[in-house]
This record gives sequence, C-alpha cells and structure tokens, in this order.
Amino acid sequence: MAVNARLYSAQQVQALDQRTVAQGVPGFTLMMQAGQAALDELLKRWPETRRLCILCGSGNNAGDGYVIAALAYQKGLTVKVLALRTPNELQGEAACAVHLARESGVTIDDWHSGFEIPSETDVIIDALLGTGTRGEIRPPFDSAIACINAAPQPVVALDIPSGLNADTGALLGETVEADLTVTFIARKFGLYTGQAPDVTGEIVLAPLSVSEATLSDSDHTGELLVPERLQATLPRRRPTTHKGDCGHLLVVGGQPGFGGSTIMSAETAARLGAGLVSLATASVHIPPALTRCPEMMVHEARNGLDIEALIDTATAVLIGPGLGQGAWGQGLMQAVMSASGPRLVDADGLHLLAAGYAGERRDNWILTPHPGEAAMLLGCSVPEVQADRHQAALALQRRYGGVIVLKGAGTLVVGGETPAECFISPFGNPGMASGGMGDVLGGMIASLLVQGLSPLESAASGVLIHGLAADDAVRDQGERGLLASDLACYARRRANPDRR
Repeated sequence: MAVNARLYSAQQVQALDQRTVAQGVPGFTLMMQAGQAALDELLKRWPETRRLCILCGSGNNAGDGYVIAALAYQKGLTVKVLALRTPNELQGEAACAVHLARESGVTIDDWHSGFEIPSETDVIIDALLGTGTRGEIRPPFDSAIACINAAPQPVVALDIPSGLNADTGALLGETVEADLTVTFIARKFGLYTGQAPDVTGEIVLAPLSVSEATLSDSDHTGELLVPERLQATLPRRRPTTHKGDCGHLLVVGGQPGFGGSTIMSAETAARLGAGLVSLATASVHIPPALTRCPEMMVHEARNGLDIEALIDTATAVLIGPGLGQGAWGQGLMQAVMSASGPRLVDADGLHLLAAGYAGERRDNWILTPHPGEAAMLLGCSVPEVQADRHQAALALQRRYGGVIVLKGAGTLVVGGETPAECFISPFGNPGMASGGMGDVLGGMIASLLVQGLSPLESAASGVLIHGLAADDAVRDQGERGLLASDLACYARRRANPDRR
C-alpha cells in the first residue's frame, strides 16, 4: 500500500504532527511549509492571481492563513486579511504567524457581520476552522462561511473546508464550498466520504516534513483506493488459461418486468472476465437476455428448486437485482441461503435477508447496500447512516460478517475492524445518478470473486473499477445521459491494466 494513500482521523494526524515535532522539526517550520505549499498550489491553478482575501479564525488553521498572507505579500500580491478572532489572543505557532504577517507589512482587519468579499479579489482563502471542529458551526463563523459561499471567486480551503467533520465527512452546519483543498501532513478520512465531495473541490496532499517512516508506523483508519492497485490485483493471465480457470457466476433475480437489472449484472460480469455466467430469471426475460448477451447461459427460475443444481455448479452466486420481496423472490433466496458457497447479496436480497434471516452471519459473502438499505439493515434512519458512514459500515460488518460495500459518494468497503480492511473510493461522478449503477457494480464485484480474488479484494477492486469506468465514460461524453450499461466497455479496459 502506498503510504500517501492511507487515511487518518484528525486525532491520528495530530499525533503525526506531534511526533514530527518531537523528532526535531519545529512546529512553526511545519506551519511555514503548509503556508508555502498552499500558496504554491493556489498560484499553480490561478497564475494570474494578484489579490487575495484570507479569512482567519483561531488555532493553527488561522496560523496557516497568516503565513500565506505574509508569503503572498512578500511576493508582491495584495492581501486582505479578515480576523474572526482577535489576533493578539492567538498562541504558540499561530501567534508567531501573526507576528510574521505584521512584520511583512500585512494589514489585519476585524471581521464584522454583513461584510462582503471585495469584488476585486481574485482568490479567497478559508483559514477559519481546522480539523478539530466537532460541534455545530456558530456565529460569527456561520455568517463568514455564508459570505465566502456567496462570493463568485474561487476558494482554497486550508487542510479541510471549514464546517466539515474531518472524521466522518458530515457537514456541521454552514460549510465552506471550496474549489481546492490543500490538506496537510496526511489525508483525513472525512475528506473522501459522506457529504465531503460536495465541498472539497480538488484535494491536494502536502505532507510537509513528515517522513514516510513516521507515516508507515503510525496508526491510521483506512486506505484510499488508487488505480495502481489494479496492476497487482489483476495480473496478466497465463497463456494456458481456460474458462474453467476463470470461475462460474450464477446471477439470480429478475421477476417479471424487472429483468434489466439482472441482465446488466450478468453481462457486466462477463465483460470483466468471468469464465462462465449463468442467469436464473423469470422466463419472460430469457429472449432479451440472450439477445443482449448470447454468451450467457439463461435458465427459467420458477421457484427455488429450479436453481438448486445451478447453485451447486457455480463458483459464487449474485442474488438480489430485480428479485422482488414476494413469494417468488423468497423461494429463490431460500435456495441460495441454504447453500454454503460465496455470494453477493444486493437490492431486494438485502430486504429478504433482514426480514427472514435475522442473526445470519457469514464470512464469505459480500453485502452491497446503498444508504437506505443500510439503514433498513441496521434499524436506523438514513441521516444516521450518512452522519458517520464508516461507523455504519463497521456496524453492518459486525452484525452480518463478510464484506460490506456501503455505496454512495465515497463508497466504503469494510471487511473488518482493522485499517487494512477499510477502503474508500475517491472516484465516480454525478453522472452515476441513474438506474442500474448498483446492478453493474454487483456484476463487477461478483465477476472478480469467481476469478479467485478474496471477498475483500473483489469488493475493493470492483468498486475501484466501477468509479474509474464511470469517470472514463464522462470524460468521453459528459455526465448527463450516462447509463449503467455504458460502463461495461470502460470497465473492461480498466480490468486489463497491462493493456493501458
């Protein structure tokens, strides 16, 4: 795992900071490096910048803002600093930063309610609140954040957008909507999930003087999925590889009128390399399934008895898309649950699991709920799930075992309590807000599962391919109008990283 792909809690990053200082790097040196890194990134994106407006709160986040003010002023930029806390009250490195700004010639004005960002400003810098913020955003910070968001200029957030919970990605109230977030020392978990993608803009890591050795042996929370992972998890096949080596997936679902979901799941699984794909569905869907993908082996499923032999010959089973929650779906679910092999449970399968198999816990299955299904499985509300997606996924894993894929922006993959069993995908886009995206994701994950990847690695690599494929498709044709079935060809390319 690349060290810079690790994700940390705010407390863990604070410990990294303290360790680095204890190793002989002065705290103010780290603050100077943070300010320089943020200013460099700002000028890289907006090289014509001549006028900055910096809003400073308290603590080291404000200190970073004052350092940028000093450095920018020394470069000849016009700098306007607005202080929401009296600068003379700041302590430690932040007080040193205030002194540097004043010594450099920067004028510091007090923030007042009703203030508007000067129209001649080129870029706004958010140095209001840092990663330690937990409670509701209160005055005067709420009005200052609203002022930033009302302004038309681009916004750079220092370390984290003010108002965002660094651990959960939840919004604590009024939150800065940044175009660029320069985060320091290490990646904060909350920057990549929950509602964070709405407010972070592009995220750039500035590790400062924190060494890789310090990062490597420090506690962390999870890992960010990166494209390079696929090179290791999806190696080139041997010349003698045959279909029997690549697994047999059985997809179960598709009550009358809901066949599209299972057809997409099965076709996507084939596109990602499953050696054989069988589809057990209502008879009305057999002709369209074979027309869409003649490589499928399609079977009529009148009841659970019809699929028992298929389950026995399959490497793994995917059940749920279009299954329904009536007697037909219940019968098929019972047949699948009676067997002991690997399976992926999605959509209606999750509802049947909660209704009929309370207390069932298995190590070899993958559950793929969206937030609504996660809330149903946990017996809580969707806002409760979204308030702390990581804890919700951990709670599901403790209750049901196996691997949990909590879908949504910043999809989470959790296979246990350790950081090595927790992944977040930073990929994907709003174009994916269309029907069937979860069905093709299930097909991707299940395809990798039958090809021999572990449940955890199948889920992680499947989620990664899914997001990358959607981003590839959007780069080609744009977000609006993206269909789930568009992803198969892009996913196939991503599943063959040696060909890129």
